[in-house]
Amino acid sequence: MVFAAAAVERAMKVQEVIMRALSGALTWLQAADILGIDPRSVRRWRARYEAGGPVALYDRRCRRPSRRKAPAPEVQRILRLYRERFSGWNVRHFYRFARREHGVTLSYSFVKLALQEAGLVRKGRARGRHRRRREPRACFGELLHLDGSPHAWLRLAPDLRATLLTVVDDATTRLLYAQLWPAETTAAVFSALHAVFTRWGLPMALYTDRAHWAFHTPKAGGPVDRTHLTQVGQALQRLGIDHIGAYSPQARGRSERLNRTVQGRLVNELALAGITTLAAANAYLTERFLPDYNDEFARPPADPTSAFVPLHGVDLDALLCEQEQRCVGKDNVVTLDTIALQLAKQPGRPTCAGLRVTVRRDVHGVLSVWHGARCFGRYDAEGRPLPADRPKNARAHLAQDPRSAARPGPTIPRRRRRTPPRLPIGPGE
Repeated sequence: MVFAAAAVERAMKVQEVIMRALSGALTWLQAADILGIDPRSVRRWRARYEAGGPVALYDRRCRRPSRRKAPAPEVQRILRLYRERFSGWNVRHFYRFARREHGVTLSYSFVKLALQEAGLVRKGRARGRHRRRREPRACFGELLHLDGSPHAWLRLAPDLRATLLTVVDDATTRLLYAQLWPAETTAAVFSALHAVFTRWGLPMALYTDRAHWAFHTPKAGGPVDRTHLTQVGQALQRLGIDHIGAYSPQARGRSERLNRTVQGRLVNELALAGITTLAAANAYLTERFLPDYNDEFARPPADPTSAFVPLHGVDLDALLCEQEQRCVGKDNVVTLDTIALQLAKQPGRPTCAGLRVTVRRDVHGVLSVWHGARCFGRYDAEGRPLPADRPKNARAHLAQDPRSAARPGPTIPRRRRRTPPRLPIGPGE
């Protein structure tokens, strides 16, 4: 009968230890420690050896292979595939691609064990102290997490370091927004919020860390100042969205786990696709990565009712923007971040000098100067005036229509000036 090599090696070791114990070189307790078994098991192995000889020490389970044994060529193909194309990927990410694109049919547990036994994947570390996970919100849109993760996302362009801004829903773990930006700035955050609000509506609350764009913290590590709001804080207050700040990384556990998962997947996928620019990476995020991520990790909410509030025609650009108070100079110029905005002559005003105005910068980079509800002008990012919008008033539209000059308007009778009576000048008259 043919036995496996491992079974033969094990039987030879057991035979050697039993023979040394029978000769008195070892005690039976020492023999049990060497073999790593209980003393009662040593006595059973001794009785089996005395009754049947060395052949009785072989493991009877190794006489024929298991019917569930994986084919060796398939296992070698999986190991070679991981070593040559997916080196550095985590097992779950690799398993998803291997099933979808390379026809792997073995179970996830077997693939993970095979990679670990081959030394291609490290075994997971033991977790730290026990923590109680916070229950997710019930409704979709009840709480959103916004966070930025600076990382070397483009492996093929190692000198280009960017920040990934992500917005994830707390109830469904659905990734609503993910784009790469040069840095985590106020303009980048406004663009992320504008994209989410335009598509889904206004959420009930937004959960962020205490970055410089999110909160003003007078003392490092201390509480945030709720009276001195940042530009993002003012915009959220105008929209009626509750802004929640986190005081520890553990409090933002969902964002931290999301960043860890995305870092382990996106870097490998961008390298596999040969992407070297931020524009191509953002296109890949929108078209490929977001659908795949939500298909694998998104879950249905506990309450199917959506908590997003539709905009219903609200001018989001006028509310989700940066606003600064300025005073018009004597030359009718308003300055914002070294950009001079020259105000045109306003109807009904000889000058605008000395007025307190509000300067807005929307997510598209357009600057505008407002005095109450009246717009004094719109400018591009460099301060050049933009053409005024066509007025919605019908009379004003008619006045701007060049075809209206050929059509005679209604004739309005002119009021005749009343002539006073003439008085006599001389006695002869």
